[in-house]
Amino acid sequence: MHATTLPLFQLFAPTLCLFAVMYFLAPTLPLGRAWARVAIFVTVWLVVARYLEWRIFATVLPASGEWYEVGWIWFCLFVELLTFTDQFILYLTFLRRTDRRGEADQHERRLRGLPNDALPSVDVFIPTYDEPLEVLEKTITGALCLDYPNFQVWVLDDGRRPWLRQLCEHKGAGYLTRADQANAKAGNINHALTKSNGEFFVIFDADFVPQRNFLMRTIGFFADPRIGIVQIPHTFYNEDPMQANLGLHRGLPDEQRFFFDSIMPARDGWDGAFCCGSNSVTRRAALRSVGDALPTQSITEDILLTMVLLRKGYITRYLSEPLAIGLAPESLTAFFVQRKRWARGAIQTLYLGDGPLGPGLSLMHRLLFFPTHWLSMGLRALMVVVVPIVFMWTGITPVIDVTPESVFYYLFPAILALNGGISCFAPHEHFPLAAQVSATIQSFKLLPVVLATLLKPKGHVFKVTPKGTAARRLSYASEIFWPAAILMALTVVGLVLNTIPEWRVIDHPAALPMVAFWSVVNVVVLFFVCMTSLQARMPRGEERFVIDEPILIRTATGERLSGRVKDVSLSGAGILLDCDANSLPGRGASLHVHVAQVGWIDASVMQQRGQFVGVQFALPPSLERDLLIRKLFTGAFLRKNNAVACSVNRAMLKNIWLMHTPLPSLIAGGAKPVPPAERLPAESLVIRPRPPADDWGRLAGVRSVHPTGFAEPGMGRVAGTVLEAIELT
Repeated sequence: MHATTLPLFQLFAPTLCLFAVMYFLAPTLPLGRAWARVAIFVTVWLVVARYLEWRIFATVLPASGEWYEVGWIWFCLFVELLTFTDQFILYLTFLRRTDRRGEADQHERRLRGLPNDALPSVDVFIPTYDEPLEVLEKTITGALCLDYPNFQVWVLDDGRRPWLRQLCEHKGAGYLTRADQANAKAGNINHALTKSNGEFFVIFDADFVPQRNFLMRTIGFFADPRIGIVQIPHTFYNEDPMQANLGLHRGLPDEQRFFFDSIMPARDGWDGAFCCGSNSVTRRAALRSVGDALPTQSITEDILLTMVLLRKGYITRYLSEPLAIGLAPESLTAFFVQRKRWARGAIQTLYLGDGPLGPGLSLMHRLLFFPTHWLSMGLRALMVVVVPIVFMWTGITPVIDVTPESVFYYLFPAILALNGGISCFAPHEHFPLAAQVSATIQSFKLLPVVLATLLKPKGHVFKVTPKGTAARRLSYASEIFWPAAILMALTVVGLVLNTIPEWRVIDHPAALPMVAFWSVVNVVVLFFVCMTSLQARMPRGEERFVIDEPILIRTATGERLSGRVKDVSLSGAGILLDCDANSLPGRGASLHVHVAQVGWIDASVMQQRGQFVGVQFALPPSLERDLLIRKLFTGAFLRKNNAVACSVNRAMLKNIWLMHTPLPSLIAGGAKPVPPAERLPAESLVIRPRPPADDWGRLAGVRSVHPTGFAEPGMGRVAGTVLEAIELT
């Protein structure tokens, strides 16, 4: 029966039923049970199959006309089928899910019950190339704070920087350089493997700080001889470009949460989780079985290593727990350096014998490692925007014989089913509007990369993601802003023209309401794309952590005040005093504040408002600075993600009227030239780790209680433990 002949109730019945089932009934199902996940899977794909039957047999196969008209219809179908293939693999993945935190608890209890000499040895590798001191000092200090008796920290410096060697010698970390920079990060780690002999090795990117219990929570999994790698999620303490540029840091989780909190636990259920480079632990014996070196045929050596080890019977296990925190890309430039590398590496695996098409993998593993996401994402997002523009300006339709009734009867139920199913499997990680904005942004930059790599898989240079000050320069992504602005203008003008009978291009008046709705959604998405492409101003150089605990203040005159810390960073703190802030000296006045687990810190008043006071720390390299890094970055003061799609969508739409982003013409352009830095000789240099001079854990325990007076022994600076400042040139 044709949809146009159906009574109104029957016409809307599939949409209303799907809405009730997917958004009211399905969320109440016990998704920990296999039958509930299968029920959602079957429901979704029966609805999609119903849509595809109509889509192919009613809107494509009867197509006729000029070759370009028919070709456009078939190309649109191809993109749609590619998208459905990617979605089908995702839904297959969601049929299983693991939560390894209970196992980690058991392993940690077992390990803590063993004598120190019974625990396996671990090498902690921190590969680095050009990251600044502000980034590296946190990672090195955090790694040295690991609560594990048998580990060594190695800094692998491909930048051969004298100041970093000096920093490692001060802190007791090992320091390695090599004669060349062959094979980038993988080559750097492979060189370190020849200089170390731990039973396991851990990799932390230069910006990822491990939590103190990282090794105690992960090493125990290797009691299973099948486990070759244990991977921990990438969790971030700063805002990513979308959060920062749209002002949604409180309402929108970072862009990678869907992958790490939903997809990876599901992949783990199929033994298909993969190494993500940083925050991974690898069994050295497993690596020896494949040549004792990371593969270097792809610029994403981590995912390729997983497939190589799978063929030898070794599994990558995933523990979904924030045991290391790092920097999300701090600008769109940094974001795309990272994503281009990932996209190229994933496409490169298609051409390798160890990739998903090579021998030795199961069908499910081939599907899991096939890069359908990178192939479909950019093409789908771009087509969603371009198709209505082509229709409004040329009259070339992507389908034939489509009426508003058939859209309500076939298309809307499929959209509700697909989005509703993912919302059930990932209720706090999947946000359709934000996901569409992100995919559209990436389509402008990544689609050319994917297509170029398909044609030329080799010969691409490994680029390090910029971190720290270099990544926070004020700029805007002109190659995203202007195409998005032009597409938005073409959409709006095309829509207006087709409302004027004399200028109308669309021959089917019944199609105009559908195109209008589609166009309005695209305009909203493109508006957010433009806003995201404008780099927001970074108010602080250091990220602040929300902490609520007592603090003591001593003024220059000896007056003692008390209050509570509300937020704190390495550069300062916000304090709510127990009395009015007017009792403090004015702006710029010197203070001493006592922070729990850290000790006394020199500070100065920066702002006063009622009982609130903002202070700036004076923290040169010192014991107190190390203890503050330990407190902030190895204790995971992270906000929990409780966001849901409707609240995120509402916050995004509300921000349309509240945004105050600088126009492109007012934003400073390119980076200032940086003078060449001093380098060590191009040779293999090995400085072995040594025990740190200070027991930071013991000192933090001593200083965890605030002193009752200001002259008590052991509560101020500890003699002989303050490091000399490092002179950086």
